[in-house]
Amino acid sequence: MFVLDTLIQGILLGGLYALFATGLSLIFGIMRLVNLAHGDFMIVGAFAVLVLVEALGLPIVFAAALAGVAMFVLGYALQRLLLNRTLGKDILPPLLVTFGLSIILQNGMLETFSADTRRLSLGPLSEASIPLGGGLAAGVVPVLTFASAVLVILFLNWLFYRTETGRAFRATSDNPEIAQLMGIDNNRIFSLAMALALVVVAIAGLYLGARATFDPLIGPSRLIFAFEAVIIGGLGSFWGTLIGGIILGLAQTIGAQVSPEWQTLSGHVVFLIVLVLRPRGLFPRRVD
Repeated sequence: MFVLDTLIQGILLGGLYALFATGLSLIFGIMRLVNLAHGDFMIVGAFAVLVLVEALGLPIVFAAALAGVAMFVLGYALQRLLLNRTLGKDILPPLLVTFGLSIILQNGMLETFSADTRRLSLGPLSEASIPLGGGLAAGVVPVLTFASAVLVILFLNWLFYRTETGRAFRATSDNPEIAQLMGIDNNRIFSLAMALALVVVAIAGLYLGARATFDPLIGPSRLIFAFEAVIIGGLGSFWGTLIGGIILGLAQTIGAQVSPEWQTLSGHVVFLIVLVLRPRGLFPRRVD
């Protein structure tokens, strides 16, 4: 039962890491952009929900929905007005710009919210659990986190493979020059992709804040987990990202049973092993 409980908790933790990583995978898959401010936007999303709950007294579900809308608008504007200007054959300009955004976001949040740690409350759900039999139980919030990760990936797969917008995403990803010649507005497509990515980031921020404390400076450490989940699963693959998150969550949970100091280290070790043996990840999407 002990082993089974460890596996269950590791898989559920993997759902959180998959949410961290899905937006990153989306952006890389469409425009080959590595967003170094991804983790900080996650914390922005968590603080946005917190402000809406505390300042306006909104239920957390409505606050999360409003935060998602705000992050969609922010992502679209950011890509349209700033990041599209940096895209090209040279990967250095967008890296430098997103690194600068990361510094700006961290310092802006520090000035606004101070360095104090915060946490989002989901009310009775925060402490609720689901009995699984045999003395095993799973927390409701971790289960909701995993379910949300699966729903987000199902939605993105539907969007990519069943809609006109998805066809434009795939065409732009495969060959942006030819897509432009066929009448697709690459700048609009890239902006829409960033907007969707930041909505996913807002969902990740909600569950991050509900499951653990957060502060303005933890974004980069969460970015590392997102990178590891993306690379383990395979660059540009949504289901691969979920599997990568699960593998990372299992590695950390098993490592924590050996020693608390091994929790984070064990995840890094698994990431390094996958990187050496399969540099493009376990289930990479073709990016010819």
